[in-house]
Amino acid sequence: MTEIRQQDASTQIVRRLDRAVREVIRPARIRYRSPLTVSARRVGGEPVSFADGTRGDLTPLAVGDSWGRAWDTVWMHVSGAVPGEWDARTAVAAELEIDLGFTTAQSGFQAEGLVYTTDGSVVRALSPLNHRVPLQVGPGAAIEYWVEAAANPTLNNAHGTNLIPLAHLGSWESAGEEEIYRFAGAHVVVPEAEVVALAHDVDLLRGIATNDGTDVRRRDLILAAIERMLAVLDPTDVPGTAAAARERLTAVLTTPAHASAMTLTAVGHAHIDSAWLWPLRETIRKCARTFSNVVTLMEDNPDFVFACSSAQQFAWMKEHYPDLYTRISDAVARGQFVPVGGMWVESDTNMPSGESLVRQFVAGQGFFMREFGIECPEVWLPDSFGYTGAFPQIARLAGAHWFFGQKMSWNRSNRMPHHTFTWEGIDGSRILTHFTPVDTYNSDLSPVELGYAHGNFADHADFSGGIVPFGYGDGGGGPTREMLEAGRRAADVEGLPRVRFGAPSEFFAEAEAEAQDADPATWTGEMYLELHRGTYSSQARTKYGNRRAEALLREAELWAATASVRAGAAYPQEELARIWERTLLLQFHDILPGSSISWVHADAERMHGEDRDALEQIIADALDILAGTGEQTLTVNGAPFPRAGIPPLGGVAEPAPPNQQVSVERSGDRHVLRTSHLELQVAADGTFVELLDHASGRSLFSPDAPGNTLDLHQDIPTDWDAWDIDAHYRELTVPADGTAEVRIADDGTPAVHITRTVGASRVEQVVTLAPDRPVVDIVTEVDWHERQRLLKLAHPFRIDARTSAAETQFGHVVRPTHENTSWDEARFEIVAHRWLHVSDGVVGAAVVNDSTYGHDVARLPAQEYLTQVRQTLLRGPLYPDPESDQGRHTFRTRLVLTPDVSGAVDEAYDMDTPLRTARGDGREIAPVAQAFGDGVVLHTVKLAEDGTGDLIVRVHEAYGRPTRARIVVNGAQIRQVDLLERVLDSDAGPVADQLELDLHAFQIVTVRARAH
Repeated sequence: MTEIRQQDASTQIVRRLDRAVREVIRPARIRYRSPLTVSARRVGGEPVSFADGTRGDLTPLAVGDSWGRAWDTVWMHVSGAVPGEWDARTAVAAELEIDLGFTTAQSGFQAEGLVYTTDGSVVRALSPLNHRVPLQVGPGAAIEYWVEAAANPTLNNAHGTNLIPLAHLGSWESAGEEEIYRFAGAHVVVPEAEVVALAHDVDLLRGIATNDGTDVRRRDLILAAIERMLAVLDPTDVPGTAAAARERLTAVLTTPAHASAMTLTAVGHAHIDSAWLWPLRETIRKCARTFSNVVTLMEDNPDFVFACSSAQQFAWMKEHYPDLYTRISDAVARGQFVPVGGMWVESDTNMPSGESLVRQFVAGQGFFMREFGIECPEVWLPDSFGYTGAFPQIARLAGAHWFFGQKMSWNRSNRMPHHTFTWEGIDGSRILTHFTPVDTYNSDLSPVELGYAHGNFADHADFSGGIVPFGYGDGGGGPTREMLEAGRRAADVEGLPRVRFGAPSEFFAEAEAEAQDADPATWTGEMYLELHRGTYSSQARTKYGNRRAEALLREAELWAATASVRAGAAYPQEELARIWERTLLLQFHDILPGSSISWVHADAERMHGEDRDALEQIIADALDILAGTGEQTLTVNGAPFPRAGIPPLGGVAEPAPPNQQVSVERSGDRHVLRTSHLELQVAADGTFVELLDHASGRSLFSPDAPGNTLDLHQDIPTDWDAWDIDAHYRELTVPADGTAEVRIADDGTPAVHITRTVGASRVEQVVTLAPDRPVVDIVTEVDWHERQRLLKLAHPFRIDARTSAAETQFGHVVRPTHENTSWDEARFEIVAHRWLHVSDGVVGAAVVNDSTYGHDVARLPAQEYLTQVRQTLLRGPLYPDPESDQGRHTFRTRLVLTPDVSGAVDEAYDMDTPLRTARGDGREIAPVAQAFGDGVVLHTVKLAEDGTGDLIVRVHEAYGRPTRARIVVNGAQIRQVDLLERVLDSDAGPVADQLELDLHAFQIVTVRARAH
């Protein structure tokens, strides 16, 4: 009973304090307040410049007046003066306060504003919890500013509940005519400094006292001090008694932290999604608002350090806000505004190709080095949806030493065992990694969060600190004065970890030194996020556009470089860089994963289309130059292996066609396709009831377990529509219509056409066999009209595979097909790039695709074990795009019989890079570079980024085993370089013509070749 009474007494003190804060302290934080005059001009539609926005007629805007259709911009003119009767000593601390009608306390997800001076200079931003602008003016001084107010829609959560119709998320044209905000006024105010300080004091102490881990004696001492404070605080004269109240708290505020307390490096941050619940064009303005806040804070807080990733966002500021960019550059030079991450954007890491991740660093590090002379030593990806096991090698070869993240704290089933550890990639490369123990990149440095970080940290025995990124994020906003005050009060106080402001590099340098003695734990391979599995499949058109952009960029660079080397043609360096930067931008972790509003994905589809046209033109121009003048056919491709008489990465005149034949016939109710390699039988329902491999004599399908089945499931995740596929979807199978039409092609080609209905959608397929190898090609066209449903294309192979191998960046990842542990069970939906392979050691099959990423693999017990591989073709999430993926789609799938992954690698490149022809004089094109060795893939051929004309060649080992490689560039001196194209310390010097070296599994090697 004594303990209960003590708890009740403590609770009563806290409740008494809360009421005093709410009703007494906070209302007294303003000494003076005087209204200002506001008038407005509605420009509508897309944003306009300052000159255009401030030109034209204005109408008065009073408190309570509505303004702004969803996504519109309204320019507001704010004018008035500091009242002359105000005390001159305190009026110098006056602030401009503008409330646009903020409806919640969530920053970055509703109306926002950017304040300008009358000459068009950016001042700072307005957001719900940060909408005051320091003035530093005396009584009688005139006040005049402009505000670019953005009527961005207000959203409550990601379940589809919002304060306006979802249609408003599509574009400003679809937003309707209703104005969605009501203006709440503009004032000049003077804060009551001592009362503001008191509010910060009690916020800190209340947080410590109510944290679960706080020592009982410490709690009681704080509560006693709070009671003494309340005893002297006069509710009728808070400003006059605030100093005395603060004095009662001095002792408990100045008690230092325990000697063993960890140190948290508080890094200012504003994770700004490059697109999400707003379009790309709005992100540019969000960056300007946030960064203007940050550089303004830095002027009064020289200890404040802000970490900013994404070179793209810096580039936007340079292009659209040059004056602000100058202020940012000055802060970078002072070491306060710190570029981090070294990437173009904070990309997804599951789906971009290996070359795309390389180019994230080439573009990002290149920008930071050109603009600021800075090479980022760390990777910064706090919000990407899991991390590929290929990343450690790519990061290390791009100059990074450290990796920072936090998203793995979102795991649904299993907790990551460490916060600071060594991460080992699929090739054996290692990188020191830290996940913030605060489990968010949007900390406010409150005692609750700081206490949580201290208790949550898993590696106290080996490491003494961690990083806490603080500031409003996702939609921008960044750190506030209040957060800085909270951090300063928590610098060294009992009951919390120590807090210091600093850059990530300061933490990592200390952690690296500690790791020398600690021998930290190692995590090997991919870090699979046990959440957001639906992002492998949502918004199929965006994913198709990405895959085609990656393939065409590879091909365009190859042929443009070949034309430059062989024929002296101009290399389209700027155009290729522009397209790469757009491709990299569209790989941002809420664009490529399909988790943005429809406006974003419409922009992505348009941009991908424009870039496809441009790349096709670059390829055609290069081939025209290489082919010469004439009417003979030149056949080329960019595959890494010789095929159909074509040398790798070269071209020949009129290659001989394969002499194998494909036959097709109807036998009873089945349609039979045959080659010398395979026999495929298609049943009347469109499924594959036999796939006979002549080499092994085994059939991979049977009537009881046919291939090419279409599985339709209800798909209603518990939380995040576009993001998640939950395991329970497997229990909610939707019966297919059952009707099918199967026929032999009418045009005489050896193909079978299949038409089926699933739900309200129509599926048409064309099935063919390759004449010269054991390959089944399936082209699937879907007219999709399902919502909250998921469509899978399934192939239950008669193979007892204990693992599956799925292509990832520059290699593959092997995963078990069983569910022995909770970690295995959580991988019920997995990501694969262009292929997924299963084998029993004798017979194997690969499912190769042209644009899908989501898959599932399962062993199915029957009379004999089956291994089922399913591609996730389409979903129908309602949020944030209720029309997600409606309409027509085309998918290409290739079933490849291959006992190991080599056939999968070959066929993936073949599907990515089809044969091309050009008319010319019959000359053959010798490859500019070649690579030899079992499993050695020649992936990239381009000219150097620095414009020297040097040839860059990138190879990697693809099969997952050591090999001997020989790289040949005739007539050139070869040196080994890193991904940023700089000579490696380990390079032994230039080698003429060819370089031989031993590669370990999945190793990436880049060489630079300079003509003699």
